Amino acid sequence: MLTNALLPVAFGAFGMIAAFLIYTSILKTPAGEGKVREIADEIHLGAMVFMASEYKRLAIFCLICIAALYFSLGPDTAISFTLGALCSGTAGYIGMYSATKANVRTAVAANTRGAAAALNVAFFGGSIMGLTVASMGLLGIGILYHFFGGTTHGVEAIEGFAMGGSSVALFSRVGGGIFTKSADVGADLVGKIEAGIPEDDPRNPAVIADNVGDNVGDVAGMGSDIFESYCGSMIASIALAASMSIESINRLGGDQMVLQFMPLALASLGLICSLAGIFAVRAFSDKSADVALRFGTIGSAVLFIAAAYFVVGLMGGANGIWFAVLVGAIGGIVVGLVTEHYTGGAPVRKIAKDGETGPATVMISGLATGMQSVAIPVLTIAGIIFCANEAAGLYGVGLAAVGMLSTVGITMAIDAYGPVADNAGGIAEMAEMGKETREITDSLDEVGNSTAAIGKGFAISAAALAALALISAYIAKVSNGNPDFVLAINDPMVLCGMFIGGIFPFLVSAMTMTAVGDAAFDMIVEVRRQFKEIPGLLEGKAKPDTARCVDIATRAALRKMIIPGSMAVLAPVVIGFGLGPKALGGMLAGALVCCVMMALMMANAGGAWDNAKKFVEKGNLGGKGSDVHKAAVVGDTVGDPLKDTSGPAMNILINVMAIVSLVISPLLI
Repeated sequence: MLTNALLPVAFGAFGMIAAFLIYTSILKTPAGEGKVREIADEIHLGAMVFMASEYKRLAIFCLICIAALYFSLGPDTAISFTLGALCSGTAGYIGMYSATKANVRTAVAANTRGAAAALNVAFFGGSIMGLTVASMGLLGIGILYHFFGGTTHGVEAIEGFAMGGSSVALFSRVGGGIFTKSADVGADLVGKIEAGIPEDDPRNPAVIADNVGDNVGDVAGMGSDIFESYCGSMIASIALAASMSIESINRLGGDQMVLQFMPLALASLGLICSLAGIFAVRAFSDKSADVALRFGTIGSAVLFIAAAYFVVGLMGGANGIWFAVLVGAIGGIVVGLVTEHYTGGAPVRKIAKDGETGPATVMISGLATGMQSVAIPVLTIAGIIFCANEAAGLYGVGLAAVGMLSTVGITMAIDAYGPVADNAGGIAEMAEMGKETREITDSLDEVGNSTAAIGKGFAISAAALAALALISAYIAKVSNGNPDFVLAINDPMVLCGMFIGGIFPFLVSAMTMTAVGDAAFDMIVEVRRQFKEIPGLLEGKAKPDTARCVDIATRAALRKMIIPGSMAVLAPVVIGFGLGPKALGGMLAGALVCCVMMALMMANAGGAWDNAKKFVEKGNLGGKGSDVHKAAVVGDTVGDPLKDTSGPAMNILINVMAIVSLVISPLLI
């Protein structure tokens, strides 16, 4: 009974029901009237139009992949890919849809019922994303495991699910990141610096596009990002268990089917613990937002670790399995806390202080902070790998990733809460709800900025472990088919692959940053045009053409996401068939190291610049409008594409390359 594949399916269905009930409870809260409702409808419509356009293009790409998989690896892998793409896309769509319904209700709650009520609405709005990500992953993999699990061919077919999820995630994250940052940069540079008007001012034509971007980038994009790591870690662990030697099987419990099912059991347990954490946040909502969110996150992790000990023992697994899960869960918390320090502690205040000598010193200080922030998280990841491998071999590394991601329901909820709170603040400003309301939404947004930074650190470390597990599964599969296969660092083909792999993070980063810059240029030109040509706009006597700005960001995102996404999918195919499996293994190793380092540096530097600007805007070092503030805004503007576009793309890039390599590996033997 404990290894019945229908159990994760049932847990997944239960999670979706819980998400639906939370959604209906949000809809029962007031959504405002008049101008408030009008602004919210504009944001919702813009987000839905973008998602519809993006998914149309994704559908074409997926159909090409499905056809290729069908004729090369058979219908089972093609079916798995299709289901993975559908589950990832559905999770992103539901999460974003609910977030655009929760934002206005958060603003109204802040205006009429106070901070505790606003926190509840914002957090529950984000929790739908978290629960949907976890539930759709369990549903999809559980169904496939029920039909395909237990055989080598079946496990290979299930790997297609991760490829489908990763493909959608890459395009969603890159496209959403380009959209949100082009709008954000355009709004800030023309609005704040040139026109001297506040953030989220209704006179700024790019403000609606900026709020739309928060949803398509930081909710739908982030949800797809975490979904592919979550599913990738489970599928990699299943693949490693399927290729495990008899000696290793006996050391870990003696039952290969139990070891294959273990990731699904742990993820199911994690969903229940996430639900407990979500309702714990509500119970503590009368405290500060920071206390409530922290209690829910850490509480769910502690509950999961304790419960996992009994579940592993009940299934007959060795203690080493639980230890691997333990180090993964603890490692995720450590990385999150380190990220919080570099993006919200003393380094942020130093960056702001350096603004007294101008933008150049702000840039230098922020870059140095980002580079320094890499050390402890990477050492933590290395420690997780070492301890997990000692406890349960490479299978343990996969389970460490599962342990880190099992409570993804509340982790993603807290991350998605940030954009909801940010949108609520924008709506409150544009609808002129008053200073007191804006103070409440700003306080929620401030906590959201910290949680978002922590979420990015968590996503990077989880992606690194998931990718390593996938790479290990690739090596194991190729080795089983070719006993002479060895990845030796002194092998010229491996070395060539490593250097080639190191290229891709830089190329994708350059492409995505250039895309943001080009789109932002078009946005700036349009905002300047409207300020100049629409009579009375700056005086607040006329309405801006916000739809035009949304259209500019949409077209730029959809056009610019194609090449980076295609490169990630095609690179393993070209290297694998062109240079062989050894070069491909080297490429994955080189890409993994570079992706992790760059992702951490860019995410933390961007987060530090962002919070340095907010530190000044609170009235420190001269406050808004001062020279220090202008310098900090420049830093934040540069940091935006780093933390929200190029940095997050690294997580998905390495996972896409790893899962594509694993899927095509039977063809390389």
